[in-house]
Amino acid sequence: MKEYYKNYLNLHKNHMCRRMHFFGQILTLLFVYNVSILQLWFLLPLSLFVVYPFAWAGHLLYEKNKPLAWSGLNDYGWTTLKAKACDWIMFKDIIIGRLSI
Repeated sequence: MKEYYKNYLNLHKNHMCRRMHFFGQILTLLFVYNVSILQLWFLLPLSLFVVYPFAWAGHLLYEKNKPLAWSGLNDYGWTTLKAKACDWIMFKDIIIGRLSI
């Protein structure tokens, strides 16, 4: 996963792309919070998709590359799942100051 995350960060060099991912992750957390407050548990699976419009816009508009989530299965294995995990690792790295936006 360490090598995969390095590759992931190479596809997220643009600060605006990182900001779009970060904003999408914040909205994901707010979505989950509201689902839990309103007890609309059937909506919880949708939380997996909240970030995508923001992340994909970041890639297409600023980074000018294709999101890893679009790769599906490849040499890395289950790319979409690993990309989702790396979204959260990058979110954490931004919060703790390891990455700048």
